[in-house]
Amino acid sequence: MNDFSITLGKLPPSAFGLLELPAPDTQLIEGLKALSDLTGLISDAMDLLGIEGVPEGGNLRPVLPGQRIVGPAITVKNVRRSDTVKEAVADGRSRLADIEAHNLARPGDVLVVQGVSGISSLGGISTAIAARQQEAGIVVDGHVRDVEAIREHGLPVWSCGVTPATGKWRLETISVNAEVVIRGVTVLPGDIVAADETGVCFIPQALAARVLAVAQTLEKDETMRLSHLSKGVPIRDLPKANHTPNNEASSRKG
Repeated sequence: MNDFSITLGKLPPSAFGLLELPAPDTQLIEGLKALSDLTGLISDAMDLLGIEGVPEGGNLRPVLPGQRIVGPAITVKNVRRSDTVKEAVADGRSRLADIEAHNLARPGDVLVVQGVSGISSLGGISTAIAARQQEAGIVVDGHVRDVEAIREHGLPVWSCGVTPATGKWRLETISVNAEVVIRGVTVLPGDIVAADETGVCFIPQALAARVLAVAQTLEKDETMRLSHLSKGVPIRDLPKANHTPNNEASSRKG
């Protein structure tokens, strides 16, 4: 039974999906982190397994360069408020409640936010809280602001862009740790998020071990072919790429 006494009272109990995520498999997380081409290999492995988890279009980009993370998703869904900014300011009450997700986050979790394009779902205070909670990073399907704070805290953040327009008077949080849709991909709390400078992948939790196994096979195959190239093996004599996974295909439609 969910113990809502651990929440902060910013949202009604009905807005919460899970209050506690299953403990992540540490070896699985570390295995994914060790992949040389993190999102490229994961994307290829999911293609071979028939799993939909890679947003197309390249819209989710790191705010800071050189970032690379893997961790379980803790989810937030923000929608546009029905009142105007002027009315919201007069009311004086922010309806953003991502702090409820930060309150539940464990070290290494990745905050995944379904936001609204052109409006910030992440500012300096949220960045500071996420860093203090030792979250691995944040992915926002929408925009963020306070880039200086993100840089100061060294927090890995992916978004569709930046904007000074605050979500405080424009957005409201309607769910935490429930299903969200990120660039057309369905993400559930506990799914594994992998992100680097190439982009972001969302791996269904139940299929993550299979994705890792296929990605590791692809990595070994690629390493072997690169070795042959470096040794001057003629192109005609290069081993053919292995694009056949050892597992039967499975899928979760996004």
